[in-house]
This record gives sequence, C-alpha cells and structure tokens, in this order.
Amino acid sequence: MDSPVMESITQHLVALGVSVVRFEFPYMAQRRLDGVRRPPNKMEVLQEAWRAVYKEVRAQTDQPIVLAGKSMGGRVASMLADELQISALVCAGYPFYPARKLDKPRIEHLLRLRTPTLIVQGERDALGCRDVVQSYTLSAAIAFEWMAFADHDLKPLKRSGFNHEQYLQRAALSIVDFIKVHVG
Repeated sequence: MDSPVMESITQHLVALGVSVVRFEFPYMAQRRLDGVRRPPNKMEVLQEAWRAVYKEVRAQTDQPIVLAGKSMGGRVASMLADELQISALVCAGYPFYPARKLDKPRIEHLLRLRTPTLIVQGERDALGCRDVVQSYTLSAAIAFEWMAFADHDLKPLKRSGFNHEQYLQRAALSIVDFIKVHVG
C-alpha cells in the first residue's frame, strides 16, 4: 500500500479532492512484520480482505464508493465489484495474464462485469500489453486509459518525453475524470 506508485497516485488523488483508503492484504501485512517474502494469500482470503475493508468504509459513509487497486489488488476488486454494488471500479496495471503466459488470460469475470470500470494500463505492460488486451472482447462497462511506452507500474520509456511522476499525475487526472462521469 505504500509502494512509490501507490504513494504518488494517492497524493495526486487527494490533492484533486478524492478521499482514499488504503490497506494491505494479509500476506503483505505479515511481510511488513517479519520481512519474509511470501506468495499471495489464496483468492478467497484476498477477497475476504477486500470485503472487510469495504464493509468498514461503508459503515463510515453513505457516499458513493469506488474500489480501486493496482495489479492484483485491482484484479481482486474487479471480482467483487458487481457483488458489492459499488459505484465504479478503477484498476491500474491490471494483470490480464501471468508474466510470459499470453495464452493464459485471466479475464473470465471481465467478460460480464457490469460496474463502470476504468483500467489504466501501460501499453508495454508485461502482464497486459495493449496489442494482446485489445484482442479480448471484454464487457462494454470497461474503459481504458492507455499509457504510451509505459510498463506495469505506468513508468514510461525515456523516449516518451515524460517521466514517471508525470504519468502518475496523468493517471490520477484520468481517474478523477472517470469518477466525475460515473459517480458525480
């Protein structure tokens, strides 16, 4: 939750008037405590963590809630978006397929997703490059903000003429525009 990408996007969103709540999945919280790298929890555990955070936030506000996540956090959020009946969903660096396994897409639930969704994705993301992702027939509820020359962390190549921070600011602006349209 405190990676440089998450820190920067959060700062930009807060500066643009968006309230943000961040959390860690159990395996990451444990890593913070003992420093041991471990694989992610099973999907059921990850989903329960999201549900618990949603329930806690919902108890504190009657305002619309937008789930958002980076990489696996976005994937888990996308699996729960319709169930939780949230207002909108934002995913950054979505992991459409495992690294180097283009033939194993993880998109089944994205075919029928009903929640308005924005995916901010680097065109050269190793887990979802533009050429491959555009070949999928995904739900019409999903919109994309493609970041030219960017990788999984939305970091652009130097030849783009932009730096990482500028791209993260652009991502935050796109997210705010999306929220204004779909949440009000």
